[in-house]
Amino acid sequence: MAVHRHFGCGFSEKVYQDALEIEFQEQNIPFLREEPIFATYHNQKLKTEFIPDFICFGSIIVELKAVQELEDYQRSQAINYAKVANMSIALLINFGEPSLRYERYIV
Repeated sequence: MAVHRHFGCGFSEKVYQDALEIEFQEQNIPFLREEPIFATYHNQKLKTEFIPDFICFGSIIVELKAVQELEDYQRSQAINYAKVANMSIALLINFGEPSLRYERYIV
């Protein structure tokens, strides 16, 4: 919320990502930024990598958007990242609306 209060809406996703990284550091929230994750098929790791914006506390996918309105494919992306990473929680945060919007998914 602090990042959205500071910038409001209208910036690119990377601006919010950079600021949120600083906020995580200041709040002592453990995170990995843009850490590749890989899906498996028949117990074999696929070559295609998926890159969530953040993995927090080693168990929460955090996916950022800066769009006017969230769409179902963006929701599916956050959920699928959590599934691929074998994590049970995904947060989808949209900085593109006048009020910060977030959605939490239990996978």
